[in-house]
Amino acid sequence: MDLYKPLIALLAIVNPIGVIPFFIHFTQGFTRAQRQRTARVAALAAFVVIAVSALAGLKIIEFFGISLASFQVGGGLLLMMSALQMLNAQPAEARRDDLHEGGDKADSGASIAIVPLTIPLLTGPATISTMIIYADKTRHWWELGVLVGYGLIIGIAVWVAFSLSEQVAKAIGKTGTNVMTRLMGLLLAALAVEVMSDGLVKLFPVLAGGAR
Repeated sequence: MDLYKPLIALLAIVNPIGVIPFFIHFTQGFTRAQRQRTARVAALAAFVVIAVSALAGLKIIEFFGISLASFQVGGGLLLMMSALQMLNAQPAEARRDDLHEGGDKADSGASIAIVPLTIPLLTGPATISTMIIYADKTRHWWELGVLVGYGLIIGIAVWVAFSLSEQVAKAIGKTGTNVMTRLMGLLLAALAVEVMSDGLVKLFPVLAGGAR
């Protein structure tokens, strides 16, 4: 397993900077203490989702009788859909209905931190499928530990981004946020193609011979 690729994929999908405008919107009227608490809960929840996906994701799909190859193709499609949304400067896994629902919960920082900030804006199907795919490529227990460690890095990145949300938004502006999101989307699209190709080769071995 290439140890750096999962972290790159996670950073591209989670994209804390791209979610900053939504964090600011959902926490309007909050005190500084309430905003900081919301940031901490969202960061912890993002870490938990990533860690559980890495440690137990494979067992979950085996329980439902899904082959990893099929999951790779499906996960790759999710990544590509997320990448296309990001190329349009939208959050990777945002859904309009979820955003509307989150706006109605603005009186509860903890609730907002889980839905919609953590799920689906920060971590969702694309994040979970990515962790399952890379977990399958591990051969040693310490590699799983690295994936969990990446979840911790993502959690810290989320906490830092949200804690500095107002300063970051003022510094890079709306244009800067859109540019960052598009760049991450381009990188994610390339990773999505790689994930799908791996799954397709497993499902259709003849493709491996044709590639030569």
